[in-house]
Amino acid sequence: MKIQVSTRHMMLLEALASESRVRMIELLDRRPMNVKELAQALGFSSAIVTKHVQKLEDAGIIRTESLTGARGRQKVCHLQLDSITLQFRAPAPPVPNRYATSIPIGQYSDYRIKPTCGLASRAKIIGMIDDPRYFSDPERMTASHLWFGSGYVEYRIPNYLLSNQRAGSISVSLELCSEAPGFNENWPSDIHFHLNEVYIGHWTCPGDFGGHRGVHTPDWWEYGTQHGLLKSIQLQPEGTFIDGVRMSDVSIRDVPIPYGEDIRLRISAPETAKNSGGLSLFGKQFGNYDQDIEVAIAYEDVRADPT
Repeated sequence: MKIQVSTRHMMLLEALASESRVRMIELLDRRPMNVKELAQALGFSSAIVTKHVQKLEDAGIIRTESLTGARGRQKVCHLQLDSITLQFRAPAPPVPNRYATSIPIGQYSDYRIKPTCGLASRAKIIGMIDDPRYFSDPERMTASHLWFGSGYVEYRIPNYLLSNQRAGSISVSLELCSEAPGFNENWPSDIHFHLNEVYIGHWTCPGDFGGHRGVHTPDWWEYGTQHGLLKSIQLQPEGTFIDGVRMSDVSIRDVPIPYGEDIRLRISAPETAKNSGGLSLFGKQFGNYDQDIEVAIAYEDVRADPT
């Protein structure tokens, strides 16, 4: 038997907090004994032993049975437990079913953007700056940094859910900021997020950060933008949150996730937004955080409808 040391188990813990009751347990370990035999062995009155027996019985440590003896009925005591393991640290909560994936920022499946724009790998500029056609260049897969003045990029998140499973929550972590010519740390931009074409909310980035070199930004990079802000988006049953702050009331249940189909994540800086300030994304070996777009999906089994 394993029990957590807590106030929920005070009856058992208190039952053991007595030398007399521990001596009774030692006696009963040898053989069952009635109250009179325990009283004689301990040098106590039967009334005192009866009170100790009641505490041990209430705690589930011993059990008693009433048997007929030579002088009437007698209460015989037996050890009920063989062992107890005291657990001082609470067990960790069960880890929900989940899987995680990392998506390089150059691995977008669709885009529509307007200058200013460009892509850079860890080693060089990819193609030509301010020419959207290079967003189709196969070398884009190596991109660690991309930017555009308005438009969107869309990524495909692999959907590993089985037909009897459904997503319980989706979290996305990424480094991003606005896109100003050169850089401007006071350059707000409304950045919108969609999952499977469902608008889940937007966040207003305060600026395009270039005052200090990014921790992982390569030495050859001499252009304005240096790093972004690391943001965490959580789509949950209660709504959509960014860094724990509610972004919208859109729930995970509002986003259709068909079995066998990828989940499409669109990140956009609409030209029609109140703060149309563009978008910059950072991946591994660029910016302040050495990571790509990190996605985690928690899921649960769905029981078949018995009808």
